[in-house]
Amino acid sequence: MKKPIMFTVVALFSLMLSTIVFKLSCSAEEKIIVAAADPYPPFVDPEDPNQGLSLAIVRAAYTTQGYTVKMEFVPWARAKALTIKGKYDILPDVWMTEENKNCMMFSEPYAVNTVKFIKRADDSFEFNGLASLKGKIIGTVRGYGYSDEFWASKDFIREDVADFITNIKRLTAEPSKRLIDLTLEDEIVAIHIIKKSDPSLLYKIRFTKNSISNNNLYISSGLTNPKHKEIIEAFNKGLAKIKANGEFNKIFESYGIKNN
Repeated sequence: MKKPIMFTVVALFSLMLSTIVFKLSCSAEEKIIVAAADPYPPFVDPEDPNQGLSLAIVRAAYTTQGYTVKMEFVPWARAKALTIKGKYDILPDVWMTEENKNCMMFSEPYAVNTVKFIKRADDSFEFNGLASLKGKIIGTVRGYGYSDEFWASKDFIREDVADFITNIKRLTAEPSKRLIDLTLEDEIVAIHIIKKSDPSLLYKIRFTKNSISNNNLYISSGLTNPKHKEIIEAFNKGLAKIKANGEFNKIFESYGIKNN
């Protein structure tokens, strides 16, 4: 005996409704973190399938807590400003400064950047404290943290540009076109960026032996973001978990970087 048509229609309608409700429920439960930063290889790298070491760490940590991380590559000044405003959820690779602490919540650190000055290959300069920079013109990247003491000093001039490689080109230009005396960056990051942009520039520069700082690398979330505490605490829990199960060290090893 055939089932009545009305019964079949109702059954189909009920099935469709259940499917829609299920999909909406799954969508509502999906937890997404939107990260933003500029390229900072090997830590943040749009050409890397994993988008860099930092993103590999961040994703691994958040995955343990049920979150999905989406990454947007934008200029650093924009990424920082919009994270502070809560438009983006996190900066995945940020240094802690007093200024930043006033507007963002920070995670536990997960890496360290050793920042050194970069000079022309024929320059005998060696960094020996901020006093040794007196009279110099230093190329900086707009929005970068460096150190509070560095920004506060009046003994030298800081000139901002949008990205690091612009500073290297300004540093290594012909004498009549040189606009800066020094620039500064994490040594690992600097070498990666220069190799990708113009490897020949590596022969025109040298790093100082002494570093200006060893900066811990964190993720941060703007205090205006209503979920900033939840976001940072979830990362910290996930970070502890991937350190405990060995995944953390494996990620560093996959990038050929020794984790101290």
